[in-house]
Amino acid sequence: MAVSNEEVFDVIRSMQNVLVLYWDHASGWKVLNQNSGLLSQKDKAENALTELAEYVQEEDRATYQVFVRKLLSGMKGSRDFVPIKEDRVNVSVHMNAGNDVYTYHEAECYLLKDETGAIVRMNVVVCPLDAEEIYRMQLAQSITNDRSPAMFIRVAGEVVKKNPGAKYALIQFDVARFKVINELYGEAFGDELLNYFLESLKVICNEDQLYARLTADVFMILVSYETNQDILDFIETLNSNLLGYKDITYRLVYGVGFVEDFKNLRKYGDRASTARQSIKNNALEYIKFYEEGLGSTLLKTKDVEDHMEKALQNREFIMYLQPKYSILHDKMVGAEALVRWIRPGKGIIPPAEFIPMFEKNGFVTKMDAFIWEEACRTVRSWMDKGIEPLPISVNVSRIHLKSGLFITTLNNLVEQYKIPKKCLEIEITETAEEEDAGVGIDTLKENGFTLLMDDFGSGYSSLNTLKDTQFDVIKIDREFLQDFIGSKRGQTIVKHTIQMTRSIGLDLVAEGVETKEQAEFLSACGCDTAQGFYYAKPMTVDEFNALLEKQLKEER
Repeated sequence: MAVSNEEVFDVIRSMQNVLVLYWDHASGWKVLNQNSGLLSQKDKAENALTELAEYVQEEDRATYQVFVRKLLSGMKGSRDFVPIKEDRVNVSVHMNAGNDVYTYHEAECYLLKDETGAIVRMNVVVCPLDAEEIYRMQLAQSITNDRSPAMFIRVAGEVVKKNPGAKYALIQFDVARFKVINELYGEAFGDELLNYFLESLKVICNEDQLYARLTADVFMILVSYETNQDILDFIETLNSNLLGYKDITYRLVYGVGFVEDFKNLRKYGDRASTARQSIKNNALEYIKFYEEGLGSTLLKTKDVEDHMEKALQNREFIMYLQPKYSILHDKMVGAEALVRWIRPGKGIIPPAEFIPMFEKNGFVTKMDAFIWEEACRTVRSWMDKGIEPLPISVNVSRIHLKSGLFITTLNNLVEQYKIPKKCLEIEITETAEEEDAGVGIDTLKENGFTLLMDDFGSGYSSLNTLKDTQFDVIKIDREFLQDFIGSKRGQTIVKHTIQMTRSIGLDLVAEGVETKEQAEFLSACGCDTAQGFYYAKPMTVDEFNALLEKQLKEER
């Protein structure tokens, strides 16, 4: 049924305490109501705005609702009060002009706010767009579906001409692990979410903040700024408006590239992309400014990830063993398995350059399983030679602990190589003993494995973890030892930590022992097992075997 302008205006008039003006070419300005004063009841405005949305064309409904939500969020008395930083917001929608003829109108709201930033009055101007304005709007809409940046660059040039002295940056954002959202909720929902972003950007961005959807879930915005904080504030506005669609949990990741030369805008878009991609797997960061060297870091990451599968097949990953010594008897009593990557033509790749990447992309599970088998094979070789086997401790990452599938692999390896379970010890970092990893830790204990808490002292909950811990052995962190052992007060703390740990029935291993004095101090405190450069560096299995055979000969 056709709705006249007057009926639309009747709804607008019902909005309490809002001064509403209307303008058109024929009659100029009209005052639609004479109310003024404070917005004392949020629901009055909310109901009126909701009613007005019924007259908005379906294709523009999402845009209008975002616009309404943005206004209401800043109103006095709102429990979810979020101050709107700008003094003006607007939205362009199709409005019914009568006889079911929809024309483009812009609702522009000038906001009067109190000292807290809450809206206390809105002056709303509703006016039809002229031909030039409609052209500009349709052009911007076409950009959002244009995979080629040519049109974006052309319109960006027009924006810059209006503010020749301004500084500009390109912001790129996307949804972290967007594929997971498609898998969980379906591709139709994924498309709906991306459309929600587009509709929201229409409201959030002003006429000089040019936005575009590049590909898939990647969006880019050109913004002017004076300081970096201006960019951060704008991103926070984006984040607060774009998160929480239909109460679905997802994370947005932002990269920023500073524009230095508009003749090469693509270059700075690439920098924003590089910054964004550098933190996609980092749960602690969601905003990254581009900096020199970031590109080479990403290339290095890509190189590692491109070669990791082939490296595993070619046995480029090598197990090294670092001996654990009895301080009192000055002999090896065990070893820790470590991994080294020896790439043809590149030599040894430091663990710090690939372990963190493998933990992020999940490949660490395959590498761990490889080292587990190498450890079992080594223990079996000692047994075949009639040598009493030393226990080898191997790492189990948190990814394993959360999945629960790793225990089958460990049990199968122990059975396949027919070695005692006590010879395959399991090291887990202290920070891994959290709720989502607890089941995995319990499973290991139930299956008879000896558990070592690695890096004890590196976290904030060290003492708390001892209360109900499932671990058998505590490994004192290298940095904890180095930081505390240098002073009398620090030595007292280390001494009491060792004595307390032993009093509740746990064994200890001290990491990072570098001097004779440190070893003697630890032994006097009740810690007899140590590893570190004072005793031996990590070495190949052949080197370890030679050291073991030498020790056995000396004992005979």
